[in-house]
Amino acid sequence: MSTYQNIFTQVQVRPAEAEMGVAGSRIERSGTPTFVHWLGTFGNAQIGPLYLGYLGLLSLIFGFAAFEIIGLNMLASVNWSPIQLVRQLPWLALEPPKPQYGISIMPPLNEGGWWLMAGFFLTTSLLLWWARMYRRARELGLGSHTAWAFASAIWLYLVLGFIRPLLMGHFSEGVPFGIFPHLDWTAAFSIRYGNLFYNPFHMLSIAFLYGSALLFAMHGATILAVGRYGGERELEQILDRGTAAERAALFWRWTMGFNATMESIHRWAWWFAVLVPFTGGIGILLTGTVVDNWYLWGVHHGIAPAYPQLWPPVIDPAAASGAAQ
Repeated sequence: MSTYQNIFTQVQVRPAEAEMGVAGSRIERSGTPTFVHWLGTFGNAQIGPLYLGYLGLLSLIFGFAAFEIIGLNMLASVNWSPIQLVRQLPWLALEPPKPQYGISIMPPLNEGGWWLMAGFFLTTSLLLWWARMYRRARELGLGSHTAWAFASAIWLYLVLGFIRPLLMGHFSEGVPFGIFPHLDWTAAFSIRYGNLFYNPFHMLSIAFLYGSALLFAMHGATILAVGRYGGERELEQILDRGTAAERAALFWRWTMGFNATMESIHRWAWWFAVLVPFTGGIGILLTGTVVDNWYLWGVHHGIAPAYPQLWPPVIDPAAASGAAQ
């Protein structure tokens, strides 16, 4: 056993008999469980029995409706050509309403109405799935940590597509549905508001993003490194620290100068990951509502350098024409 290297050898999680669920649970699942070898190479090999429930079913229905609205609008934009849909898919988009429609919930369908409808169905789907996740955790006697982590991501989604546009007074501030159009919106958003790099909450979000990636990678690597001593049985090591936990702790002290325990590393990673969308959402929410230009804000607070003005300011023609009217 001392020569076992689980970074090279994969042990499949495949019990002799299929697991049918927790004894005494009121959850009735459907389907005959089966095992798939290739799934077992990177996770549990068992598929089923499944539990969907009315919350899960409604979530899938609303999610499918949103997917269909977005997909059919993209298909219509390429003259209903499936070949062009596949070819141009990364560039296709479903755009939000124009600024003149404000926060109206009934703009013309082809001028943002479909975007609002897709957003409603997708938001409903996400909220229903969150409720399902929370209820299933309670039914199984688990903590609700996963549901609240999902809620953090939903917070950022709502800020981008609903809360901030409401505060700005028009849904045109929302993010278009699409791959490259979404990325283009992000770049244009940063430029328009003076570079998000100077947004302190954006800074925090990126720090937590890189930090959570580092923590997860180091934790996973540490558990693999002590797998030969039963390190993957982390709960046992938390309750009754064995040689795996002792060696992992010693290794962290030698390399990092301090020790994250078998239990605390999961809290570190959970908080770092959850704070990525949470702080990012705060930064987006403040942009345009409280701070109009993050570069000037950074100059004012000593974060960004103040460059000398070599040329006179350029007046935006659109702003000038609006003032003239």
